[in-house]
Amino acid sequence: MTTHPTAPAAPARPTAPALTAPGFPEEQVRARARLGTPAVFPDPAAYGSRLFGPTAAAAGDVLDRMRIVPPVFMPERLEKLIDLAREPEFDDVDLTTRVGGFTARLPLYLSAFGSTRAGSGDLAVHASRQAARLGIPVVIGENMVPVHGYRRGGAGGGDATRSALLARVEAYLEAAPDGVGGIVVQQSTEDADSEVWNLLYSDPAFRPLLETGRLAFELKTGQGAKPGLGGMTVVDRAEAEQLARRFTVREVFGPDSPRSLRCATPGTFTEEILRQQLRFMRNNFPKARTWVKFHPGRDIGHAARTAWAAGADAVTVDGAEGGTGWAPGVFLDQVGLPLAEALRRIGTPTGCLLATGGVWEGGRAVRALALGAGAVGLGRAALVAVDEDPEHGLERLAGALALELRLLVSALGKYTPAALAPDDLWSPPPFPDPYAGPDPYAGPDPYADPAPDPHRAPTHPQAPGPAPVHAQTSALASAQAPAPVHAPPSASAGPSAPGPTAADGPGRSA
Repeated sequence: MTTHPTAPAAPARPTAPALTAPGFPEEQVRARARLGTPAVFPDPAAYGSRLFGPTAAAAGDVLDRMRIVPPVFMPERLEKLIDLAREPEFDDVDLTTRVGGFTARLPLYLSAFGSTRAGSGDLAVHASRQAARLGIPVVIGENMVPVHGYRRGGAGGGDATRSALLARVEAYLEAAPDGVGGIVVQQSTEDADSEVWNLLYSDPAFRPLLETGRLAFELKTGQGAKPGLGGMTVVDRAEAEQLARRFTVREVFGPDSPRSLRCATPGTFTEEILRQQLRFMRNNFPKARTWVKFHPGRDIGHAARTAWAAGADAVTVDGAEGGTGWAPGVFLDQVGLPLAEALRRIGTPTGCLLATGGVWEGGRAVRALALGAGAVGLGRAALVAVDEDPEHGLERLAGALALELRLLVSALGKYTPAALAPDDLWSPPPFPDPYAGPDPYAGPDPYADPAPDPHRAPTHPQAPGPAPVHAQTSALASAQAPAPVHAPPSASAGPSAPGPTAADGPGRSA
């Protein structure tokens, strides 16, 4: 029987939290970071005195508005019953997953935080340590070395300040169990100038990861917080002067402001450039896994297929709902595809697909997995949870999410996340249901008879004449045509749950 280990409930926090996350369910995440699995259920003290039912539907995005729909007939549950010689339970759901060439105990990974102040300090180190104990991979974001340097702190390194990147890696290695998890290091244009991947690949500290196949390099082409732009951070005057040699620094906050905007370049990509980059990564770093991260661009399906064809071990798509970094408000609110639409455009993946964007509980995770993702990333949710409790907050949050995953996957009559499929979801109007009949987006029939005008006097009936040409053609077509088969909506019909097509190739693989 599967157990659900969780750390003891956290004591009340003596000081106010350092982080805030407007527009994100921060309080719910903090409750899970304090309580763990009990936060999945209503307050047990109200049992017997309160009638429980659905809460008012939250607005949410397209992914949140989809409903998870268990079938009546469950052949996979029967197979599991025969295999176990008993009725299956939700604890029989196996959440072990292959994530970009790694083995993870849960279909989760820690998303990249980058070089932002919130994501590159002590909170990130605590998050890495807890992710290691959970047995899930950690992605270390771009610009860590160009901004913070690559130093081996202590007497041996000759520098009392330890590298922010190395601090996260060392915390992870100290706590990681054998055989699970992994470290993924992003590289952007400025990272390439600093030869980050060369540094890591030749560093003896990374040898345990290379020897066990638990190191990956991720080529970053964009991010959900600001599609089409590079990384941005706020720096003070002294730091701006130091970074101006490697980054663009702009005085956008006014001439008298003590702060400046540090901008990284996004990089330039075409199909051929992407293929050459991936070929370079595979040839020069053969012991490291190869990942690619895309922003939610309109051609995301084509980009993902190009990466997989070039040998990428994983493709990460960052939905427009995602982002822990600094970005202009117009980008946060108005730029990029929502995660559900990005997944719909990718369709059935031909390799490992990873998804991030507003994930913090099991329902959203299950919907992303059903739409083709092999695992989902925790970004803001992870930072908020660690801010609530630096020692065990992320572990409790992940424990609550894992319990919800087991309950939901089992309710669908399935016992692994990889078994989830688009038909496990239903999209309410105005998003068309492929089984609901005619396309709700179809326009009016141009040949339909007009409705009678109630204000006009009826005309005298006339002898029937020859039918109009279009009516004759329509009648003939109706007589000869087979019964209609309602196909799933086309790509222009809106973000309904995708279905496989002949062009999609084989199903999801790790």
